[in-house]
Amino acid sequence: MSTIHANSATSASPETLPEENSSVWSIFDAMPAWGMSLLVHIGIIIVVAMISLPEIVLPEFNLTSTVEMEEIAQVEYVLDTEPSESLGTKSDLNIASPSAAVAQNRGLDNHREEIQQIESSVVNPKIQLNETVSTPSEAEMLENIDLTGTTEHAGGTDGAVDRITLEIANSLRQRKTLPVWLMDESISLESRREKIIERFENVYRQLGLMDDIDTKDALKTGIVGYGKDVHVLLDEPSSDIAELSKAIKTIKSDTSGVENVFAGINQAMKVYGPVRKKMRANMILIIVTDERGDDFGENYTVLEEVVKRLSRDGVRVFCIGNTSPFGRQKGFVHVKWKGEDGTDYEDDIGDADQGPESPLPEGLQLPFWTADSQGLERMSSGYGPYTLSRLCAETGGIFFVADDTSRKQWDPQIMRQYAPDYRPGAEYRRQLQGNLAKQSLIAAAQLAVTEPVPIPQRTFQANNDNILREQITEAQKPLAVLDYFLERVHTALEAGEKHRDKLDSDRWRASYDLAMGRVLAMRVRAFGYNAVLAEMKSNPKRFEKADSNQWKLEPSEAIDAGANVRRMHDKALEYLHRVINEHPGTPWEFLATMELNEPLGWEWKEGHIEIAAMNGGDGRRGPQFAPEEEARRRQAQEMQRKKEASKPKI
Repeated sequence: MSTIHANSATSASPETLPEENSSVWSIFDAMPAWGMSLLVHIGIIIVVAMISLPEIVLPEFNLTSTVEMEEIAQVEYVLDTEPSESLGTKSDLNIASPSAAVAQNRGLDNHREEIQQIESSVVNPKIQLNETVSTPSEAEMLENIDLTGTTEHAGGTDGAVDRITLEIANSLRQRKTLPVWLMDESISLESRREKIIERFENVYRQLGLMDDIDTKDALKTGIVGYGKDVHVLLDEPSSDIAELSKAIKTIKSDTSGVENVFAGINQAMKVYGPVRKKMRANMILIIVTDERGDDFGENYTVLEEVVKRLSRDGVRVFCIGNTSPFGRQKGFVHVKWKGEDGTDYEDDIGDADQGPESPLPEGLQLPFWTADSQGLERMSSGYGPYTLSRLCAETGGIFFVADDTSRKQWDPQIMRQYAPDYRPGAEYRRQLQGNLAKQSLIAAAQLAVTEPVPIPQRTFQANNDNILREQITEAQKPLAVLDYFLERVHTALEAGEKHRDKLDSDRWRASYDLAMGRVLAMRVRAFGYNAVLAEMKSNPKRFEKADSNQWKLEPSEAIDAGANVRRMHDKALEYLHRVINEHPGTPWEFLATMELNEPLGWEWKEGHIEIAAMNGGDGRRGPQFAPEEEARRRQAQEMQRKKEASKPKI
């Protein structure tokens, strides 16, 4: 029966379900699809809200905890320093070995004594104060300053000798020292040799009074004279001041005009080199001269051999000399001499080989047409000649400037970034091949050295048109030569113009820009000069003043030689202004400013000049003077002739 009931219950029809259930399902059946979708989405939103709600509603709990540091009790170890009477296996000490016991006992005893000393020092500190602080000497202060390989303006010959004294003193503090003085025997060096003799005794007395060194055996000096020949004035180096001074006084002036300085160096090394090895001393060569030397060899081969030898042997070279003229080989030296008749003469002789400051001339030497160029041939480069400067630089020495005859001085701090290239001559030539602008500048500079540059006539006598035309014709002749020269120089510089921006130093850029600017400016002046002369020759101007008898060309802003010349004019100004703006305080800026002091065009100005009586009664042509004045003039001319004839070679 139970089975029948179960079957009857499960087989009941839907009509027998409760009434409320059927009504709920009927509602879902009647609901459209969008309604069902709405209900489903609402349900999903409610479920999501229930998941995130506790994180929003429930408060945030922050748990913090602190850890109390456990105080560590300081353990004091008390060690018995009493030595044990028994050692080894019979000892009562519980130790590993007898040697360990001995080591511990000795160490503990020293440790306790050290603690007592520290405590006593802290309680009663004793601070030792120095009442006086000694001032270091000038040599000690300069000892750690690296000045080697530089050109230094030490303040004339006296200042240079003082600096040499410091260098010798510094060397003596290291080891024994053997300085060797190489004296140029030229007549132009007489006054400098006398100054050195005057200071020689004082110099070596100062070196002998060095408190910390016994210089009697530590300092020996050699002396060599050189000119056309080399003379070893001391066969053995000496520490006797009187003997040293006497040796220098025996130098006789060499009038050959040859200075074989590198032969002198080689002879000094041959004579004094073995003595140096025997002494185990530093060796210093001190060259006293006013020129670069004549025996440096083709392409500086002899110079390089000497540099290698001295560098290998650790011999430093110092030089007391003159600055090189800016971009030139020839410079001036002041000389006093006696004529054949005993007359005393003195003059500045401009035939001294003092430059250039670089391996090859890098500056374009052009005259100035309008500016006052007096003294420019003496303008200093601020550096010594390349040969001796390289020798000093490579051996760790210094070139000391004893005489800088230029009226215009340059700030050494500014000129430092324009230092010449002191690399070997062969390497210098190789780096020229890497830049066409450098090659073109050297080629143009060489043209200016080998060929004279004429300065055109600017004043013309004009008593009548025929005289004026004759003078203009004569003035135009050298202009043709000048124009040919300037065209070749300009062409040489133009070949490297595209590589100008690849120049790798301020010195090269300043030199190239100045050369291009000046040659363009001179070409503009030459074209304008030729144009105004041609116009005056074909159609002479008339004077406005009755007493005028002279025409003079003066600088003018007017450029009347055509469009091509005006383009040259603008380009010249561009280059010259670049030099002025980018290289202030340098020789290049100074020369560019001089070039632009006057405009590049020309105009005629009339004037008057007194004309002396011509064709005197005796038939002689030229100005006639009073007998007394004529005698004075002839006497002065004769004196000048004798002076020129007796001028010594330097």
